[in-house]
Amino acid sequence: MYRILSLVLLTIVGLSGMPSHAETKVESSIEAPAEFGELSSLQNSITQDVQRLKQTKGELTSFTEYRIKKNAQQLHLKLKELMDETPLNIELLRPLVKEHLDFINQVDSYYANEIKQLKSKLGKDSDAMIMMQLSLTERERDEQLEAKLDTLEWAKKLTIDTGDQAELLSQTLVKRADELNSLVQYTQEKLQNAVDEASLAGSDVTSEQTLLVTQLNERLAQSSSSLAVAISLLDAVGQDTAELKQTLFSTSGDITQDVLNIDVASSLIEQWFSAAKTQAIDNGPGVIFKLFIFVLILFIANLAGKLAQKIVKKTVSNSKLQFSLLLQEFFISLSGKAVFTLGVLIALSQLGIELGPLLAGFGVAGVIIGFALQDTLSNFASGMMILIYRPYDVGDLINAAGVTGKVSHMSLVSTTIKTLDNQRLIIPNNKIWGDTINNITVEHQRRVDMTFGIGYSDDIEKAERVMNAILQEHPKVLKNPEPIVKLHTLGESSVDFVVRPWARPEDYWDVYWDVTRTVKMRFDEENISIPFPQRDVHIYQSE
Repeated sequence: MYRILSLVLLTIVGLSGMPSHAETKVESSIEAPAEFGELSSLQNSITQDVQRLKQTKGELTSFTEYRIKKNAQQLHLKLKELMDETPLNIELLRPLVKEHLDFINQVDSYYANEIKQLKSKLGKDSDAMIMMQLSLTERERDEQLEAKLDTLEWAKKLTIDTGDQAELLSQTLVKRADELNSLVQYTQEKLQNAVDEASLAGSDVTSEQTLLVTQLNERLAQSSSSLAVAISLLDAVGQDTAELKQTLFSTSGDITQDVLNIDVASSLIEQWFSAAKTQAIDNGPGVIFKLFIFVLILFIANLAGKLAQKIVKKTVSNSKLQFSLLLQEFFISLSGKAVFTLGVLIALSQLGIELGPLLAGFGVAGVIIGFALQDTLSNFASGMMILIYRPYDVGDLINAAGVTGKVSHMSLVSTTIKTLDNQRLIIPNNKIWGDTINNITVEHQRRVDMTFGIGYSDDIEKAERVMNAILQEHPKVLKNPEPIVKLHTLGESSVDFVVRPWARPEDYWDVYWDVTRTVKMRFDEENISIPFPQRDVHIYQSE
């Protein structure tokens, strides 16, 4: 409502005391084209609405203001269409364009006045609100200045004497662009400070800080938009805008055709080169020395990390606590990385980087990353539980998460298992910790369970003696615990014995396969039968 009301007041000021376009049409030419009739109609409509506005109230006032604004815009567009036609109807266009230029000058004067009054209020009322109103008024003035430039070009084509208005406009644009340029740079710096303060506050950021960042963002966007319009207008009047485009580029970061302009690009490169050269001359030796110290500290930190790993490795391997290989590897790796990380922080501090804000930023980032990587953190927690409770170690044969194989490596988030057929599987730790873990090789002795059957007609005691002899003769069968050979069940077609020798975990399959093979061969030598399923088929021939 504020901007529309301003436009209405400007329209009243601009139209008061001005002859209507209908009168101009009659004075200029009796037989005017239809387009000029449309212009007269628009002008009459605007004049009537302005008069009607004095008596309207409430919603009708808003509606009338809307009509005036739209008709004023259409009037300018219609004039633009007529100025683009060939040939020009100079006799009719000259008075129309002259009146339009007078109107725009009054509008521009009003906006300049309004901006001046708003600036005078700064420091008395809410500066944030006034700066927002100022930005909105500047945007309204952008449209008027664009219209003024168009109208001055039309006046030049129609040989209308505009005096020094073009030169005054150019000076106004230069001054305005300079102020906008400073405003954009100031707002950008203030926004960066507000963002830094909000970042340092972290989870304790206040609503006032958040609101300030939002307001400065909006103000920067509006100021940048007005600066872009000012640059476009200055380009149209032939002014140098390379420096202004640099500011606009640094604010938005967008690579547009303006940035690719040879003058702007060369100016940017020259500015960066000049800054780099000045820095190199003034601060070069100091920077080189700091870089040397930085690299030296990193080198020392790397050596210290390796030394720490060797010390920790020797300590945990000889510790009476009997750490598992997984836990040993964890402590060794952690010690080296911790020492190197400490060295990196010290090296960064030598470059003048403040570690406080950096660590605070890491803390805030850690919370955000923690929410995003909940599954990974779950794996991390499971890995810590596995390291603490040691359900298995490197080299153990385990059955976990539905997989059987040897543990070859473990990190805090996953465990690498090589299956018996030499496949490498990487399993998340939470899958293992959340399931039953069967450590097959954790014990030093493992029982081999086998079952052998003989026929019902065979000598039971003889079969027992043969199987006991086989177990006693096998070199990989342990003497203690003693192997067991017992008659177990009387099956449908066989008398079944359980044979349970003990062996080291690594000898399990050798014992299993050797004993099975030897039992078959010895049973054949001793004429002990091994029943197998068979079927008798009887054929009856019917007479």
